[in-house]
Amino acid sequence: MTTPWGEPALTRFPEDPRDRLRAWDASDEYLLRHLADEDVPLSGTVVVLGDRWGALVTALAAHRPVQITDSFLAQEATRANLDRAGVETGAVRLLTTQDPPPERIDVLLVRVPKSLALLEDQLLRLAPAVHEGTVVVGTGMVKEIHTSTLQLFERILGPTRTSLAEKKARLIFCTPRPSPDRPANPNPWPYTYTLPDGVGAVSGRTVVNHAGVFCADRLDIGTRFFLQHLPAGRTGPRVVDLGCGNGVVGTAVALADPAAEVLFVDESFQAVASAEATYKANGVPGHAEFRVGDGLAGVPDGSADLVLSNPPFHSHQATTDATAWRMFTGARRVLRPGGELWVIGNRHLGYHVKLRKVFGNSRLVAGNPKFVVLKAVKG
Repeated sequence: MTTPWGEPALTRFPEDPRDRLRAWDASDEYLLRHLADEDVPLSGTVVVLGDRWGALVTALAAHRPVQITDSFLAQEATRANLDRAGVETGAVRLLTTQDPPPERIDVLLVRVPKSLALLEDQLLRLAPAVHEGTVVVGTGMVKEIHTSTLQLFERILGPTRTSLAEKKARLIFCTPRPSPDRPANPNPWPYTYTLPDGVGAVSGRTVVNHAGVFCADRLDIGTRFFLQHLPAGRTGPRVVDLGCGNGVVGTAVALADPAAEVLFVDESFQAVASAEATYKANGVPGHAEFRVGDGLAGVPDGSADLVLSNPPFHSHQATTDATAWRMFTGARRVLRPGGELWVIGNRHLGYHVKLRKVFGNSRLVAGNPKFVVLKAVKG
């Protein structure tokens, strides 16, 4: 990536030489050019919210920025990119969206996230640290910035406008009001709701969703279908809810089988916090573990009896099956002989083909016009 501060070599995480997706885009370049062209003072505490793969903080490492991200993969990519660029350890402070933010922010750079709810939650969390002199600049591709995006900046921080578009990217300029002049904005997150009847063991139970977790205010139709077709009877002592989201699937297993030990795994810090809150809100007996990480990396081989998953098929704005492949191969590794992977996915994704390549088998458990539930058994 070419920037006014050099040309760092950047990769996504996990690094894959076959991956043609870049670790930055035109919106990152646009923001960095603006900071240099307008001689924006990068003194005091510089905070970068939502940096996708560490492109922004790597370029700005000399100014000792703070990165705030919801993504474990983005955080690991940032570490690798900083190391590749020869940045000294500790020059960039890495925080998650669940960590307490800095007490004072002098420059706030925002890579607009896909989730409007996550943007709302994070701006509300950061607002007390933003003062009248804080420089606030957002960036994103044109298709990612909507009227509702600008309205959030305006409502929470102050008057907001946008730049002209360049290479299908746009900047957001926000002038913070003095703190006493800002309206009271209570944070509505996390959001809690009650599940409907007809979804097995979790019928009528409580779900807790932190901002940014998929389908935060209701049960999505895919998960509803999955809940109606989970394995009946004893599932085995060790169950993994892989890509757990708000944890409703793993919680359903734990409620149906108190002897089960459930591992909740997701690369989103918001998701794992939601899963833990959902599990605890329902007073589930038994043992559970909550882990933020890169899929099943670090989970011992042959340690699980059942893996349940609803794989994502997007990485930010890009459609890709790379995550599903890694989930399937990881599941085969951690399952014991005879252990099962149960997957739900959109019918058109053709997961049965991938499962046959990884496991040598795939069976249709249930299906409707939109979704299929598939089972693969480790030989």
